[in-house]
Amino acid sequence: MRYATFVLLVVGFALIASAIPASAAASGATPSGNFDIATLAGKVASIRATEGFHLRLSSFVESQAGESEEVSAAAPGDPITPTFVLSSPLDGTSVAAPAVTVNQDTHAASQNEPTIAVDPNDPSRIVVGLNDYVARTWSCAIDGTPCSALADGYSGTYYSNDGGATWCCVATDPDHLGTLIPGIERLTGGIYDAGGDPSLAFDSQGHVFYAGLGFDRTSPPNTVAVNKGTFDGSGALHWGPPTFINPTTAPSTLNDKEWMAIDTHAGSHFLDRIYVTWTRFIFSPGHGYVQSPIAVAYSSDGAATFSAPQLISGNVLYGQGSRPVVGPDGTVYVFWDASTRFATFDSIWMVKSTDGGVTWSKPTAIATLTDIAPPANTVFRVNSFPAAAVAGDGTLYATWNTQVNNTAASAVYTADPKCAYFIVGRSNTNKFCHSTVVWSESADGGATWSAPAPVFPSLEAASRTAVGYPVTSSWGNTLSAPASRPVDQVYPAVGVTSEGKVFVSAYAADYVSPWLLCDHPASPTSRGRIDCLGLGNYTNNARLDYVVTRLGTSTVLTLTTHPINTRHHFGGGFIGDYTDLAIDSNGNFHAVWTDTNNKQSVTWWYGDEFVPTTVNQQDIVTASGTI
Repeated sequence: MRYATFVLLVVGFALIASAIPASAAASGATPSGNFDIATLAGKVASIRATEGFHLRLSSFVESQAGESEEVSAAAPGDPITPTFVLSSPLDGTSVAAPAVTVNQDTHAASQNEPTIAVDPNDPSRIVVGLNDYVARTWSCAIDGTPCSALADGYSGTYYSNDGGATWCCVATDPDHLGTLIPGIERLTGGIYDAGGDPSLAFDSQGHVFYAGLGFDRTSPPNTVAVNKGTFDGSGALHWGPPTFINPTTAPSTLNDKEWMAIDTHAGSHFLDRIYVTWTRFIFSPGHGYVQSPIAVAYSSDGAATFSAPQLISGNVLYGQGSRPVVGPDGTVYVFWDASTRFATFDSIWMVKSTDGGVTWSKPTAIATLTDIAPPANTVFRVNSFPAAAVAGDGTLYATWNTQVNNTAASAVYTADPKCAYFIVGRSNTNKFCHSTVVWSESADGGATWSAPAPVFPSLEAASRTAVGYPVTSSWGNTLSAPASRPVDQVYPAVGVTSEGKVFVSAYAADYVSPWLLCDHPASPTSRGRIDCLGLGNYTNNARLDYVVTRLGTSTVLTLTTHPINTRHHFGGGFIGDYTDLAIDSNGNFHAVWTDTNNKQSVTWWYGDEFVPTTVNQQDIVTASGTI
């Protein structure tokens, strides 16, 4: 039997210099070395070098920080014939019904980190946003340089007018952008190297809005951006130009991990007001990371203009992963993962505004948590960002990840030092603990909250399934199945119907199988993602299913039709920071996640031309239903 589980990625915090939480303060930790905070790579390095500090930039930004060293010089020559292409006989060959592939490219581009929104007036109209690397596979050239070498991660969207059965449209070159967001990145008419970190929302009039980032990798400019989309009479989606929020060229500031909510409640005084929150990372020359408060701005004119940004996290200055939601009376709530200066552990925090985002309450801690480690036998980055939703009666729901003991009698669903990787070490964390998705609710506007409880009790009692063992590599080493362990859960999402049914979805690492490593990848890194010059030994590799449940029931639906192998694309290190779930006006859920079960033929890849080579790709996949 295949089990479903989910996890909310974790963010832990301990700070530097004049602002250091307890674990770092105890050791007098500061970043070691000098960091070029004018570059993404320097900012990432300053955070990673801070002993006792567990917060990270978004996985998308971290993945982009290293790309300056990954891309081929794209020298002319014969197409590359890979020596070996990593794959597994246990991989899928296609995404099968009832799941549907959203992105429409045909050349094995990467897509990840999806968000989804349904028109409140038309349940058949759905839009999905994603980090889209389709331009990395374009066959065009500009002044003799392949487009795939000039391109980057871009802000992508696709739409459906038939409830998610079919999707439109593909981007093929700078003159045919399909439904890529315009005006952010250079090949889409913008000024930034890269863009992404998508968030989507509809207003009450059927306009759809895309919030994302724009940034350079080797210089300071970065911004939050919002584009307005309009459907014409034939159902085609057209995106307008971006409105930039808090654009900056200062090396000391990095805008990251934005999210958006729109008030669509007919009785609200702030109908169609757009709220955008994000993390404002602050860096200091010579010291690196200083703090990361949460900021907000709002628009009352359809994203034509936004209010001046204001910081809303009070003394909770070391945060990331904010999530705004709007209640039926127009109250806006913001949830995020953070710590105060001297806290050892993170908490999930909340603030609210009852006057349309003009003023905000002091932060309220919902519960402490234990920052999760990557699921056992995976290498992708994780966090504990919360997801949240509001019911029609105003009841608030929040879900996130925490690391818990493998023994049920010892499980603690708040902070547990015995499961903290920064206390007991990562090896012990994965040996004795696992990541769990928990939830909490509030019926009094966030004043009080229920004790965190597991979303998937059946997964807490289950063990993952080992498949494909034993195996022996060409080096003569045999790998046997690992010891039994619980099912890790990551990246939860939540939605509530008008009737108060609460759906939660997430990845569940419910399978483990062998994966053959590359001992000698080609150089540069991007080329080595496809061309392996020499095979290595086998390692254990956890595979994921995507699952959904309805709170208050014991039903868990597995939406994937084949377990997902996260080792495909980005060396297995990045599948996004989140998944998403939307509810339509008929009460159906629409879940969206990153999947790797499709195979396509790649020719152009990050500036290199290959002979047509079949690979598994990262795709965005959706499924809908009810429980």
